Amino acid sequence: MKKNLHIIIISFLFSIILWVSISLSNDYYATFNIPIKLTDFPQGFSTGTPLPRTISVKLKGKGWKLIATTLTSESDYVIPVGNETGKRTVNLYNYLVENQWLSSDVEVININPDTLTFYVEKTASKKVPIISDVNFNFKSGYGLASNIIVTPDSTIVRGPESFLRNLKSVSTEKVEFDELDGKTSEMVQLENIPGMEYSQPVVRVYLDVQKIVDKNFDNIFVKMYDVPRDRDVILLPNRIRIGVRGGIDILGKLDTTQFSAYVNYRDVVLDTLGSVIPHVVLPDNSTLIFIRPERLRYIIKKFN
Repeated sequence: MKKNLHIIIISFLFSIILWVSISLSNDYYATFNIPIKLTDFPQGFSTGTPLPRTISVKLKGKGWKLIATTLTSESDYVIPVGNETGKRTVNLYNYLVENQWLSSDVEVININPDTLTFYVEKTASKKVPIISDVNFNFKSGYGLASNIIVTPDSTIVRGPESFLRNLKSVSTEKVEFDELDGKTSEMVQLENIPGMEYSQPVVRVYLDVQKIVDKNFDNIFVKMYDVPRDRDVILLPNRIRIGVRGGIDILGKLDTTQFSAYVNYRDVVLDTLGSVIPHVVLPDNSTLIFIRPERLRYIIKKFN
């Protein structure tokens, strides 16, 4: 029995190959979703018309051919625009010759949608800021210590004039970061907008992730602003203590001189409680946790 095992295995494999070969020689139907690609625009022209991302193409052919179509390296349904400008309506069946990788040895039964309408118009250029599209979460105790930095922070966009008139900014592709506990950067593509070209299609997104800590700063003098010449306002007390939260590297470089506090005379005039809350000016990338005391009493002196 053992001597015949290899013969049995070979026979079994041969049977499978023969069955597959016969089966794939029959006709089958298959539907493919194929991306659209507009090409050969007139010099200095493009389109910003929203188009379907893909078209649905139903094919009939031998199994081998349909498999070959699936594996082919060409994957776009190409539509040459030609020299005509303005509003264009094209029938996709008319472009099978330009897509012989799709129509060779197979029969195109249906294309959906079978027509496209778009506008071919002059292009212009405009410099706009880049906005990051980032989702992130942090390990416990960590957080974003400063604003997200995108380098470069702007790009020149070239595309249809009608589109650029309303374009205020462009975004990066969505990128996600998980369990962050340190400074992170990544190269990211700009969002793909049909008909648009970028002078800088790839940017670096930088996240300054640090351990988030709290730190107290004492003896911060509270100034009075906009006091009339015939008045004087005495705050009781006139110095405060504050608690601040931020990245450990950022807070470690701060001292009391980098904070300021003040009260406007208008705050005193509008007060009905006999005390006011001081305004605190913080350095960038820090957050106020508390003020002690939270409210300051005052005495108003009037000069004759």
